[in-house]
Amino acid sequence: MNGWLQHLPILPVLLPLCTGTLLLLSSEQRRGRRAAIALCATLAQLAVAIVLLAMADGRVVAPWPGEIGVYALGNWAAPFGIVLVVDRLAAIMLTLAATLGLATLIYSLARWERAGIHYLPLFQFQLMGLNGAFLTGDLFNLFVFFELLLAASYGLALHGSGAARVSAGMHYIAVNLVASLLFLIAAALIYGVTGTLNMAELAQRVAVLDADDRTLFDLGAVLLGIVFLVKAGAWPLNFWLPAAYGAATPPVAGIFAILTKVGVYALLRFAVLLEDVGAPAPFRGDWLFYCGLATIAAGTIGVLAAQKLDRLASHLVIVSSGTLLAAFGFTGTTLTGPALYYLVSSVLGMGAFFLVIEMAERNRTVAADMLAISLEAFGLQDKLDSEHPDEVAGIPIPAAMAFLGLAFFSCALLLTGLPPLSSFVGKFALLSAAIAAPPQAPLLHAGLFVAALLLSGLAGVIALSRLGIRVFWDTERPTPRLQWLEAGPVAGLVLVCVVLSFGAGPAMSYFNAAAQSLHDASVYVGSVLPAAAAGGAP
Repeated sequence: MNGWLQHLPILPVLLPLCTGTLLLLSSEQRRGRRAAIALCATLAQLAVAIVLLAMADGRVVAPWPGEIGVYALGNWAAPFGIVLVVDRLAAIMLTLAATLGLATLIYSLARWERAGIHYLPLFQFQLMGLNGAFLTGDLFNLFVFFELLLAASYGLALHGSGAARVSAGMHYIAVNLVASLLFLIAAALIYGVTGTLNMAELAQRVAVLDADDRTLFDLGAVLLGIVFLVKAGAWPLNFWLPAAYGAATPPVAGIFAILTKVGVYALLRFAVLLEDVGAPAPFRGDWLFYCGLATIAAGTIGVLAAQKLDRLASHLVIVSSGTLLAAFGFTGTTLTGPALYYLVSSVLGMGAFFLVIEMAERNRTVAADMLAISLEAFGLQDKLDSEHPDEVAGIPIPAAMAFLGLAFFSCALLLTGLPPLSSFVGKFALLSAAIAAPPQAPLLHAGLFVAALLLSGLAGVIALSRLGIRVFWDTERPTPRLQWLEAGPVAGLVLVCVVLSFGAGPAMSYFNAAAQSLHDASVYVGSVLPAAAAGGAP
């Protein structure tokens, strides 16, 4: 049994790779078979992620010693070979990606995957890039998986065509191509002065660099930090995000809800590993903290200014990224566990909200929005033409408006941090930890963080209430036709958040354990370097 279990860390990469390749080779006409293959593969990824989640916590006997599992591909030990590293944080992110991926995939099968070609293969390659980025133990393969998920996201961002979508997608592609070039330059600089790209070995080699080499390393690390900040949607590098996310089709925007958290994850991982050797600016706690506050402020202004739900949702993504950056940059480690809880809840809530938006605005008349602002100013015509076909196949669910109202209300609670759902637990834990911060934490930091969270939540309540009234009090609109394939994923994501709120105690214990393990960099380094030879295939 252990011989089979030790190969689990490679499955989140192999499963979507094989599935995407198989789907590329199969005919687009066999929609039922292709949908079944994609669903089975995504369910398998979720099952593997849950098992890894239990293994990392010791609830299932793991085939590796200690809390951190290291899988050496080809049985080549680190730092010379490629290793995948499974700890609690990586397992959390794998499970989150698979959960969100399954929900958005099911939603897309209602009709959205037919809006263009190669949707299902691109979706699997997107999951492969996400899973690989969370698992990889070296900088070069982080670049590879970043490029893989970005390449897939380019196709997904353009899926469904439409002038607005193509325009926003081209800006998204251009910005990320520049970021990828900076990533490559940064990796080259870091390798040139350290002789390694293995994350664990970097932490050791940086400590013994001379002054000139350390300057070059810091330059490479700064470039790397800029790349991660672009991916995270941090201000002022997030100008591309509202248009790209707002113009994407609903299931694509739903899976995109986790893309910014890949950048946050990478920043956190490198900041912890470089903390003992003096991390450069983008990875330092105080720098991350103020960058997070600025991102919250920019996102909050965008939330208040938004006059369309998709733009509002995009700015809420920015607010959530800023909250995480500020929490991870806060003095000490007391906010890391609650921030991870908040990360999971916000991603699930945001994914559900992107799906709800299209259903809530379906069949709305243009005159409803003309009460507030002209059609030309908002550019609604292209969106209506490309995203609202005349016919919606399938049998409509009963009480569609009641379901939409409840789903919108639940998402509003999740995105603003109001009780009783899981985002309230996460925000309350963040506020409590900030107020009870250790003595070395500046009082100013605690005050700024508390004010930022409360004001951004208030802005979200105001904006969601205003736009919600505009959407749901439109008495002229016909009842929208919703399919079970569309309603089910939204209900499922909200239900996961409900379960997370009822199980807040055990969940928070797991997230706190993940934070404690993450901040003990010596355990990560000690697990990767000596244990790598025993982590691969026998």
